[in-house]
Amino acid sequence: MAVFTAVSLDDLHQWIKQFPLGEAVGLEGISSGIDNSNFFLNTEHGTQSGHFVLTIFENLRFDQLPFYVNLMRHLAERGIPVPAPVPNNDGELIVSLHGKPAIIVSRLEGSSQLAPQPVHCAEVGRMLARMHLAAQDFALQQPNLRGIDWWTATAPEVAPLLSEAEATLLQDEVAYQAAFAASATYASLTRGPVHADLFRNNVMFEGERLSGCFDFYFAGIDTWLYDVAVTVNDWCVNLATGELDEARVRALLDAYHAVRPFTDHEREAWQPLLRAGALRFWLSRLYDLHLPRAAELLTPHDPTHFERILRERIARPAPGLPTTVLT
Repeated sequence: MAVFTAVSLDDLHQWIKQFPLGEAVGLEGISSGIDNSNFFLNTEHGTQSGHFVLTIFENLRFDQLPFYVNLMRHLAERGIPVPAPVPNNDGELIVSLHGKPAIIVSRLEGSSQLAPQPVHCAEVGRMLARMHLAAQDFALQQPNLRGIDWWTATAPEVAPLLSEAEATLLQDEVAYQAAFAASATYASLTRGPVHADLFRNNVMFEGERLSGCFDFYFAGIDTWLYDVAVTVNDWCVNLATGELDEARVRALLDAYHAVRPFTDHEREAWQPLLRAGALRFWLSRLYDLHLPRAAELLTPHDPTHFERILRERIARPAPGLPTTVLT
């Protein structure tokens, strides 16, 4: 987990005055995420609770951020439970802090559900479908920056650092995904803005009710089915083995399908995209482990978790997409 850029209350004393939030009265580094610096921020006023999240972007440039930040605002305005960006007194959402892009967003209530049951997976599936539909008319365009182009560029950097078996698996799967991405089936899939990182720790619950989702900083334009695959690979998996729990898979997919029905082309692409979702996170974890950046609080995630998931998705088919809408 990471805080790459240190920030103190003294640093915020003048900076916070550009926002209609009052003085900053509390600041705490958040030990999650490995790409940005995040802090819980408490202020004198601005909302009923005065609780916010301050994010400093370590890798993304100012010109890349409007997609992510405006997507959150777009979704929040349409009733999707996501953090709402706070504009400064000039209406700007993205401002400079310590020479880096920074944003303040509202803080969600609840806590992460790290041992999900089918009821939680159904909530996630329903919300994900609503999110996809709500983002259909989002005007900005930006590709998924951790998609196939990144896989093909990054795999050669990582492969020499792996065992022979790992390198072979990586190279074979990148080739498989490149071939599938060139297929007519892939070209037919519905596309739009996707979260692309909807893991258990990026969703909040109050009891069995989903209260919000956050961390949109891997979002981009991709196939909606890829977003579903990434989500299923985390929410419905046995963490020890990489195997899918069919009850959780069925709950998530049925709930999604009831809001936004899957297409026949998506049913054809389901197994390959489950592999794609596993490959993406295995490769990014390999990269973070073998080619790390300096950080104040950095512990790379274990790559072997997604290696197991990828091997499992290759070895056996997952439960298929539903074909009828349950009533």
